[in-house]
Amino acid sequence: MLAEARWPEAGDEGSAPAGVPGFVHSPFHPLVAAVAQRCLARRYGTGPLPPGNRTAVVLVSAGGDTAGAAHVRATVAAGGRIGPLFFFQSVPNSVAGHVAARWGLDGPVVCLSPTGDARAEGEAEADLLLYDGDAAQALLILIELAPDGTPGEATAVLLGEGTRQ
Repeated sequence: MLAEARWPEAGDEGSAPAGVPGFVHSPFHPLVAAVAQRCLARRYGTGPLPPGNRTAVVLVSAGGDTAGAAHVRATVAAGGRIGPLFFFQSVPNSVAGHVAARWGLDGPVVCLSPTGDARAEGEAEADLLLYDGDAAQALLILIELAPDGTPGEATAVLLGEGTRQ
């Protein structure tokens, strides 16, 4: 493990991560961006990483953007229109891409919805990317929103070649 970060950490009590431009109505994307930022900053400072870093992003979430899905359901049920910034089905992919673009990560981007142990499945995917040579390191992001749609918990782990025990 090269670096690790969580949300929440000490000092986060009662707060929420800052919003991300272009994303609306959900704590999912700010939580992903905040935990990725913390993890990568602990290893690399402010970024972006130099070209050729071959860093993959592996985002793992069983529930995905449940707050976004609830918003869409309620809006449609009330006869409303969904705004153009709210294509909730692609939130995990698009926020993973946002993190990759912000940090200059030029490896693969993979999003998983685990059926078992989320961390084990995410680590297995990261291991595969490292073993196959598709990536030199992988930013593994594990996220689940709280049942009430508020920020839940997220963990980001930066794994690199030869760092797993």
